[in-house]
Amino acid sequence: MAGMTFGKTRAGLLAAVSIAALGLTACDENGEFSFGAGANRDAGESAAAGQAVQLVERDVEAPDVFQVTDSGLWDGRPSLGGVWVAHPDVSDPERVIIRNTENGKFVIGALFRREREQPGPALQVSSDAAAALEMLAGAPASLNVTALRREEVPAEAPPAAIADFDEPAEIEATTLDPIANAAAAIDAAEGATETAVAATPPAPRPTAPASSLEKPFIQIGIFSVKANADRAADMMRATGIVPTVLEQSSQGRTFWRVIVGPAGTTADRAALLEQVKGQGFTDAYFVTN
Repeated sequence: MAGMTFGKTRAGLLAAVSIAALGLTACDENGEFSFGAGANRDAGESAAAGQAVQLVERDVEAPDVFQVTDSGLWDGRPSLGGVWVAHPDVSDPERVIIRNTENGKFVIGALFRREREQPGPALQVSSDAAAALEMLAGAPASLNVTALRREEVPAEAPPAAIADFDEPAEIEATTLDPIANAAAAIDAAEGATETAVAATPPAPRPTAPASSLEKPFIQIGIFSVKANADRAADMMRATGIVPTVLEQSSQGRTFWRVIVGPAGTTADRAALLEQVKGQGFTDAYFVTN
């Protein structure tokens, strides 16, 4: 019964393919293939050439406006105002990115001025900022604070429509055997599927390089613009260091981390850090991954 069912199914499939093939070989009174009256209508016409340039905004780090790496503290009390950090050298409020250099966490918030007479580390953070940076109450942490600026850049234009197509090649009409061609196509498809399944080897599982260090990698920086991350990676490659650019996201924002490593020993890691800082990345630090 199973053989009879397969035979009927195959016969039905061949019949359906035959009808489709006969329909495709229909010709008009001039011996040419007929595809319908509207098939060639408006061929070669393109969209309007003049388009208004669209601008998009993006964040850019501005260390020339404000940047400091210093000890920061959350005193453990709830604070109002959301995510913010305060420093005595600030004259006007700024929008900044705050990085915890000890664990690689970062958050975008506001920068305010604090009084110099207040005791404790130079940087004071709010409770919301401390939660995002995974800081413990009363435990100072090394923080890097850099000002941010918004800039407008032209959006990438979509690819232009192709208007100049090559002249179509002449097609010589031949008599087709729909039944035989459909049967051959089905057999070829079944054989190709079986061959592909048998020939596909299992994908090898990636293995991470062995390292005895808790933080074998060095983070070059975190960039909100991919082009800036790629530029930093190119600088590393030019010195013979192989970088890795990691795309990640936090709080709905995408960013790119540039890291190098892993280092196998403490001496190798120290030498690698010295090379990185020699290229101008003085804020580079050790990370786990």
